[in-house]
Amino acid sequence: MSASVPLAGPRPVLADLVPRTLVRNVALVVGAALLTAAASQLRIPLGFSPVPITGGTFAVLLTAAALGPARGAAGQLTYLLLGAVGLPVFAGGTGGVEYLVGASGGYLVGFVVAAALVGACARRGWDRRPLGMAATFGLGSLVIYAFGVPWLAMVGGYGPGEALLRGVVPFLMGDALKAAAAGVALPAAWRLVGDRR
Repeated sequence: MSASVPLAGPRPVLADLVPRTLVRNVALVVGAALLTAAASQLRIPLGFSPVPITGGTFAVLLTAAALGPARGAAGQLTYLLLGAVGLPVFAGGTGGVEYLVGASGGYLVGFVVAAALVGACARRGWDRRPLGMAATFGLGSLVIYAFGVPWLAMVGGYGPGEALLRGVVPFLMGDALKAAAAGVALPAAWRLVGDRR
């Protein structure tokens, strides 16, 4: 198979290169949740939108690509559960069910689905090449928006156009930068460990 042809069948993700044990899998899932919590504290509030810019989405998509679909989604589900019980893991050091049902709630639910999709793409080898990884991040971001924007519209009482202006447009530049960073980081990690097809 040519190096320029995308990989089609199931492939290992980076986490599969470490010997499998239950303890290791639990540690990876909890680690993904904690990394998302830490990255979510990198927060830029927007005066015109109730949803802040955070580093959380980058952590969601990056850990999903490294862990695969099941562990990636489990990591984000763990993140949501930690926040739901009141731990200060959400943006701005907040937690509680009220945050989950607030303006950012749809985006947070989208994290779980996006992690499963990005992890599945990584299982197909999309994380091995810059364009594949950037496309994977783009797809993951679209999934997060698909959950977040309708929820924002409902909670905020916005029409579709206003919800897009408040819930998508401010984040597009950051998403492009995150996709570019991922397009460099994951393929570089595979080169470091030897691209084990």
